[in-house]
Amino acid sequence: MSSADWLSLIVLSIVWGGSYFFFKVLVAEVPVVTIVAVRVAGAAVILVAIVYLRRGSLPSSPAIWGAFAVMGIFNNIIPFCLIIWSESQISSGLAAILNATTPLFSVLLSHFLVEDQRLNAHRIAGVLIGLAGVCVLMGPSALLGLNLRNVGQLACIAAALSYAWVAIYARRFRALGVSPLVTATGQVITSAVIIVPVALLASHLHPFRESPSAAASFAGLVVLSTVFAYILYFRILSTAGATNALLVTFLTPISALILGALVLGERLVISDIAGMFLIFIGLAAIDGRALNLLRKQSAPT
Repeated sequence: MSSADWLSLIVLSIVWGGSYFFFKVLVAEVPVVTIVAVRVAGAAVILVAIVYLRRGSLPSSPAIWGAFAVMGIFNNIIPFCLIIWSESQISSGLAAILNATTPLFSVLLSHFLVEDQRLNAHRIAGVLIGLAGVCVLMGPSALLGLNLRNVGQLACIAAALSYAWVAIYARRFRALGVSPLVTATGQVITSAVIIVPVALLASHLHPFRESPSAAASFAGLVVLSTVFAYILYFRILSTAGATNALLVTFLTPISALILGALVLGERLVISDIAGMFLIFIGLAAIDGRALNLLRKQSAPT
């Protein structure tokens, strides 16, 4: 990748890592469904404007909009709700680390759902190492009985599973000729249509008043961690490819950990750090580039 691609990747990891920070601030004051509704509705308005400013258009096919609805549910509503609720029980940094397991589950699901994505030796090793990292993060207490911290961790893992499955599902949009920007716009529109009525009901039953920090977090969540992040991600996809874009998985937890430590005063224990490194090693094994580099260096010249 070029230096510009690396810079874009680092910036993307910061704004996506920032979403965990914004969630942590908001969940203390605002109902979970309201946070999700504001994020997707605000992003939908801005992304629709961007599509039309670029002289694009949204599809009219009911089948495509049905697929957008599936994306909206499994890529936005379910994982957002799970992650945001989890941050009422665990730190934002730990939530980001657990969410980094998405590629592990994606590799497992792809083996059964995608014909040309079978498991091989280094992918199996990567998945096993990564899952060992999850076990270290969960800790022995998970075997002694569930508590809210354990349930919060399981919620993040469930969100990662949802992301992994929908990433495979999203491959159909390429065959349908739908651009990534239009796909992103369509899925947040359908998400908003589904979740906004629920949020309005929840807000009516549980009124709240935003503090200045909550209002600023909403703005950051919508503008930076959603709209700007989508645009930047699509740029990386177009210039560096999907494989390089996945490197953001390694970087996002780091930015979330730094923000959590510096601003929220969160602290990680040794098991959190050990689990994170095991997950990263697993991701590196799945990615394969580090192994290929080592083989080249050790090969006789």
